[in-house]
Amino acid sequence: MNKNIIIPDGVSLEKLKKEIAWSGAENFYVLADFNRTLTKAFIGGKKASTSFASIRSGKFLPEDYVAKAEEMFEKFHLVEIDPNMSAAEKNPILLEWWKAHFQLLIDHKFGRDTLEKIGEARMSRLREGAEQFLDFLHSKNIPLVIVSSGLGDIALEHLRQAGKLTDNVHMISNLFEFDENGKATGYKDLIVHPFNKTEIKIENLPVYEKIKNRKNILLLGDEIDDLGMLANLKYDNLIKIGFLNEDIENNLESFKGNFDIVILGDGNMNHVNELIKEICS
Repeated sequence: MNKNIIIPDGVSLEKLKKEIAWSGAENFYVLADFNRTLTKAFIGGKKASTSFASIRSGKFLPEDYVAKAEEMFEKFHLVEIDPNMSAAEKNPILLEWWKAHFQLLIDHKFGRDTLEKIGEARMSRLREGAEQFLDFLHSKNIPLVIVSSGLGDIALEHLRQAGKLTDNVHMISNLFEFDENGKATGYKDLIVHPFNKTEIKIENLPVYEKIKNRKNILLLGDEIDDLGMLANLKYDNLIKIGFLNEDIENNLESFKGNFDIVILGDGNMNHVNELIKEICS
């Protein structure tokens, strides 16, 4: 076994794998975070940019936007990382931040042309093995439901440019509305930030029709909070895989207590690919 793969309870995992395999691929779907889960956490030894950070640092919009976005970051990020505040306390504050940032982008003519440039800059890259993972899911018609607190339009553009934006991929995220010239004019009602994933009612979204009869789930995330994606979902069997990209010593025990498989150090998706082939072939 690869030393960067940790399985806290192998017996329980094997039982889950057999149950899911017995039910078949038609009863299975994947629920995944995007940034630092399907994508790499580090590029060239440096932490990869989030979708918001890529806009700020990439000079895709005027300096006035960058200055105001950085001012927002300095103000709100302290709340986001405050260990003394609960998720419930952070929730309305981050909602305010997300809405303010979306409006800032709209005011500075953020558009489809900006999305294309961000994708071409490759400030975010799919994790090694992710393309094979996406190809396998598509070949088996297995839904991939991505729940992202970043800008969903940027995630979709990355997948489009990689040739992996297929009809089985469904995005639950922050999405803009665009006019006939490709400029953002507004944003969809659903706002997703790191502390409100538990509030998303997937049963009220169009994607629910694709998954409502599938009772086995593979969940992928890089934070404990990603387990919030499961809120309000009913399932028979669940395998949870956590990518512990950094600060391993301080977070390992927590990850072992919450995930069935832990992948350390910004690892590849080879083990994930082996798993899904075993349970869905």
